[in-house]
Amino acid sequence: MKALAFLVAGAALALAAGAAPAADPAAGEAIYARCLACHALAYDRTGPRHCGLFGRRAGSVAGFAYSEAMKRSKIVWNGKTLDRFLANPMAAVPGTAMGYAGVTDRQERADLIAYLERENRSAACRK
Repeated sequence: MKALAFLVAGAALALAAGAAPAADPAAGEAIYARCLACHALAYDRTGPRHCGLFGRRAGSVAGFAYSEAMKRSKIVWNGKTLDRFLANPMAAVPGTAMGYAGVTDRQERADLIAYLERENRSAACRK
């Protein structure tokens, strides 16, 4: 009985703390379609490429013209920093050139990040 009470209490704490939703890279691919107006995985467009994103410092793709705000941000991209940035880019990095309002839905952000993680491990991104 104590074990069940402990398990229920732990689950309640995780929910209250806002435990990360399970992420679906396939759903994230559909969400990434919104990003394609400005970004691509393997090459720069209006926005920088997304291959090599994880572990890369924001504002560091050689030859890409970043805003001064992004270059000064000191962000290193990972799941947590992407989640915060994608929720509201202009609040996360005031002065960013990325005028997109963000992905406000938490599940959509988790799915998008899962897709980007998967693609960053793909052969297309290892070229």
